[in-house]
Amino acid sequence: MTDFFDHLMHEFELPLENPVLIFSLILFIILLSPILLRKLNIPGIIGLIIAGVVIGPHGLYILNKNSAIELFSTIGLLYIMFIAGLELDMNEFKSNRNKSLLFGFFTFIIPLSIGFPVCYYFLDYNFNASFLTASMFATHTLVAYPIVSKLGISKNQAVAVAVGGTILTDTAVLIILAVIMGNTNGNLNTEFWLRLGISLAIFTAIMFLIIPRIAKWFFRKLESEKHSHYIFVLSIVFLAAFLAEVAGVEPIIGAFVAGLALNKLIPHSSALMNRIEFIGNALFIPFFLISVGMHVDMSVILSGPTALIVAGTLSVVALFSKWFAALFTQLIFKYSPAQRQLIFGLSSAHAAATLAVILVGYEAKILDENILNGTIILILITCIVASFVTEKAAKKIVIESEDNTDNLAKLNNMQNEHILLPTANVSNISNILEFAIFIKDKKSANPVSILSVVSNNQEAEINILKARTKLEEFVKQASASETKVNIITTIDHNPGSGIARISREIMADIVILGWPQKAGFLDKLIGERVETIISNSDKTTFICHLEKPLVLHKRIVVTAPPLTEHEKGFELWVSKLSKLAQELSIPIVIYCNDATGKDVLKVSQKAKLAGTITINPFTEWEDFLILSRQIHVDDLLVLVSARKGATSYGGFLDNLPSKIEKYFDGNSRFIIYPQQFSDALSSERFEDISTEPLSKGIEAVQKIGKGIGSFFKKGGNE
Repeated sequence: MTDFFDHLMHEFELPLENPVLIFSLILFIILLSPILLRKLNIPGIIGLIIAGVVIGPHGLYILNKNSAIELFSTIGLLYIMFIAGLELDMNEFKSNRNKSLLFGFFTFIIPLSIGFPVCYYFLDYNFNASFLTASMFATHTLVAYPIVSKLGISKNQAVAVAVGGTILTDTAVLIILAVIMGNTNGNLNTEFWLRLGISLAIFTAIMFLIIPRIAKWFFRKLESEKHSHYIFVLSIVFLAAFLAEVAGVEPIIGAFVAGLALNKLIPHSSALMNRIEFIGNALFIPFFLISVGMHVDMSVILSGPTALIVAGTLSVVALFSKWFAALFTQLIFKYSPAQRQLIFGLSSAHAAATLAVILVGYEAKILDENILNGTIILILITCIVASFVTEKAAKKIVIESEDNTDNLAKLNNMQNEHILLPTANVSNISNILEFAIFIKDKKSANPVSILSVVSNNQEAEINILKARTKLEEFVKQASASETKVNIITTIDHNPGSGIARISREIMADIVILGWPQKAGFLDKLIGERVETIISNSDKTTFICHLEKPLVLHKRIVVTAPPLTEHEKGFELWVSKLSKLAQELSIPIVIYCNDATGKDVLKVSQKAKLAGTITINPFTEWEDFLILSRQIHVDDLLVLVSARKGATSYGGFLDNLPSKIEKYFDGNSRFIIYPQQFSDALSSERFEDISTEPLSKGIEAVQKIGKGIGSFFKKGGNE
């Protein structure tokens, strides 16, 4: 018994050394600290940093900074930078790259300009020490980025500008660090610059030319191996971090570049993105935040006035210089106060890059202990300020964006959007379900409904059970991306009429159909089933053929007929294609006349839809195939058609589906039939019409047919 208690006491000796106990303690901290601090309206990030201070070597010394904690901390930092690159709206980033460059310039030059004189004249350090400390002010770590990601505003323009500026300024500072170290060691010569330039060029070529091609090949070949996708992505992140280190810059640059390289291949609403964010936010990123707190030494405050003066000066300069950079950016680009606060919040936290710069300078004896201790206090103060400011600003922007979303919802009457996905061929449904998940309004409580219509015969019940069993796996596919899916199986004499009936019963807004299989002339494209749905239903209908996974497309090319802007479903298809383009980070090119083009841009601006939309004039509808010169194999081709009797209907539209199938058979292609009338008008027109006599008649004909068949069988046997 004594041995047992001795063993138990040994396990709880501080600092803890049992890896299972250490891991268990950290998981409890990750679980409980945000929950406890949420009641005090304190961001969970601060709770993790404070917990790190308490349990670290400068606090209660419960944990020491061992190799396992350092490993998880490094993974967490790389994960933050990777997710920042992955969630960046590339269309927004490209269209605002000059803004990112200018903010990067401001957030680099202003802290450097203020910091150098303060360190050189006020704190009385030499040139190298002053310049290195001033460059530290210019760095910032996206410690508060998980707040932005969690609140769903990662694609806001202010975030794109802040993240773009982060990577530019951190790269510049880390190059300055290499230059100062080279200068201190006497190695700053032509060979140093040549080696740095060549290594960075090789790294950039590998990441943006080779890695995306390998990733495309991998995702295409192992499309069904979903768990392999996550392992592959993680491998690329750490390979990129290592290659960046080899190239002479910090690993965080490599992780961010990996995010940019894979950005277009991992849509924000995909199951893979959900897995990446879930594991990062649940485990790796909290580890990093706890480790940041473990570096903080609160006893520095008690070590004398010099340490306090240095710590206070560094913190004030760091925060004010970043605030001025955000202010100038806001004034020049006319951002809202909330966007200015968000830029300041994201760019004011000093952690990893700052620590890297100061530790290297300290070890090289360029900086003294006061700067090191002052920087540790600065990290704690700036992380706390950044977390509060970012959360407050992000919530304001969420409210503003909700107002814009409500405007779009009112525009389309889509507050309770419902998407219906009828299926005849289960093998083709996976990619179409992915499309439905991408365009679905995340605020709608309604699920995506997958429908299977079973023929009304003696085997109907057995067929219903079979259909439900087959469709269950697609519920799992959708749940991986946190999208609700509802399975509907129904009995009807005709699949088309069954789909039309269910679309009215569940009040679906959008019906997404698979491309019909090749058959006779009548069924070749707009077959009997599709024609029945289009004629019997007034819902906005997408007919989809996906030649390859959605992430492998480079553009969405839309052809829209004259007067399509007068259809009720016009705003709906514009907003849904814009959402798809945003998910895939690809541009939209629309071929239409001037009037339609103006209305497309109006809808886009009114709803503040992200994405690049280019309007190209097109009027040669009788000679539609001249567009083949403009369409590439990686384009998603969309034809906006119209039902007969619609405002935008023209005879030329009848032959276009068969032409598209014949001449663009290598392309993924959609045909859209926009909603023509309001639901109320449709129900008024047809409320007196009952299908009951028709269905009874069909049942009678079927019974007569079976009776005649059995009579002839008996006659043949006799």
